[in-house]
Amino acid sequence: MNELRKHIEEVTPLTDEEFDYIKTFFTEKKVKRHQYLLQHGDKVSSEYWIIKGIFRAFYIDKEGKEHIVQFALENWWLSDYNAFFNEKESDINIVCMEDAEVLCLTLSGREKIASELHKMEHFFRMKLTKGYSAQQRRIISLLSNNPKKRYEEFASLYPNIMQKIPKKYIAEYLGVSRETLSRLYSNH
Repeated sequence: MNELRKHIEEVTPLTDEEFDYIKTFFTEKKVKRHQYLLQHGDKVSSEYWIIKGIFRAFYIDKEGKEHIVQFALENWWLSDYNAFFNEKESDINIVCMEDAEVLCLTLSGREKIASELHKMEHFFRMKLTKGYSAQQRRIISLLSNNPKKRYEEFASLYPNIMQKIPKKYIAEYLGVSRETLSRLYSNH
């Protein structure tokens, strides 16, 4: 839980009493490689803060093709947020790519600590804002950049992910073939 406190305090300071209260809303969960946190159609009851590990969030279209929405690793928050905030079934799948540990926070827990502690409302707003901005940047990159530029942006933004994730998933995330990624990777 000390990691969680450090994470929150990157945005807002906490007293010991505040953190003792906040941590009562989180439950720890260990997740094995290839295990799902969420599958399409699941009721989304939690969002997850990643203590350790890497996850892949993806959507499967009607033809059965997988589309990676995001990767998430240590210190990142993850869920199917559309389903989480609207209390509906998941449209995406979230799978663990290496053994991991997460902290789970329910929507009711999140709402309670945000309403009782202005600091946490501010914290959650800042995290959502950064996440929304990152998703928007990704969409614009997919729409306007060539594969080489998308690869360079990804490598620059997430250098620590490059060695941890199989290249086939990076290619899928970037919207290029595995062969194209190999060419880009060897030229970089």
